[in-house]
Amino acid sequence: MTTHTSGPRPGQVLTRAEIHPILGGAGYAGICPAVEKRKVLIFSDSKVGERFGYRDGWLAEDDDIGPIFTYTGAGKRGDQALEGGNKAILEHLDRGRTLHLFIAVGKVPGSDTRTHRYIGEFKVDERKPFKMRETKDELGADRNVIVFHLRPTGLHIRREEDTLPRATSTRSRFNRSAARLTRAYRRQRRQQLQLSDVDHVAAARDDLADTFEESSLAAGETIGQLEVSMRDATAELMVELYSPTSNTVYEPTGSAASESIADAMTQLLLARHHLRNIAHNQPLHLMVLTPELPREDLRNLLAEHGIGVVYRNEGGGFSEFEANATTAGGISRAFRCLDCPVPA
Repeated sequence: MTTHTSGPRPGQVLTRAEIHPILGGAGYAGICPAVEKRKVLIFSDSKVGERFGYRDGWLAEDDDIGPIFTYTGAGKRGDQALEGGNKAILEHLDRGRTLHLFIAVGKVPGSDTRTHRYIGEFKVDERKPFKMRETKDELGADRNVIVFHLRPTGLHIRREEDTLPRATSTRSRFNRSAARLTRAYRRQRRQQLQLSDVDHVAAARDDLADTFEESSLAAGETIGQLEVSMRDATAELMVELYSPTSNTVYEPTGSAASESIADAMTQLLLARHHLRNIAHNQPLHLMVLTPELPREDLRNLLAEHGIGVVYRNEGGGFSEFEANATTAGGISRAFRCLDCPVPA
């Protein structure tokens, strides 16, 4: 194995002893900030992930920007936090550092020295830098882990064996705390950066979701995040506000403007498409959560698709808009649930 002073080539297999003198960093941690070289090195190992119920890898589906590699953060016990190496990943662009990904591939023949394939240079996705999902820690207890969404910035290698397996069926898992932690981390992140108009809307969305969740919990309702593995896909659908008791999905918005309502409606229709066939003793309900009552044409549009509205009222509480939708055939339907699956 040889190295090059300009840095490793994507696809090149190296040991840590060969990597660190070129790119910086030291030791054997999964995340190695190399302050002197202005880099962050991250090492993925499927054997380690299997012990804790997760797997890093490429999503099989590219989005409208391109490919995404998912990488699980550091921390073996309890909920992972955005500190230490995890913070180094999230803030690498802010600190002027490049991010370099390696995947463990084996050992040097005749020794226990691990070898790693260089995948390429990456950056954290700016639109959705991470998600939180539930898995096990090293003691077997449930905990939340940070899953970073990374995008290649140039030459990289993408091998089939490094791609996540597609889900064979639609499955869901309820998580009480992941969404609250995600919103708290997003809020912490926004406080460190100058807010744009889009960030203000995102902040309002998170504040509304927190307030609604607190109100629902105070009223004795169970509410939290629903993690949905979609059949034939590797990406997961994360529903931040879900009530398992009433089988209701709430999609919060940062405003009652048409753009926000349209985005929320798209997410809810996607959720219905994947959740409608999962057995439940209640029909599936879809609700847009808004900071104020949307205008009439938007309410009618939502009603046509079987979507209701929960909005922040003048008293600071939440009200549900009562309405019926009339289809093109003149048939009146309750707006909360259009074409629901038969309860189990």
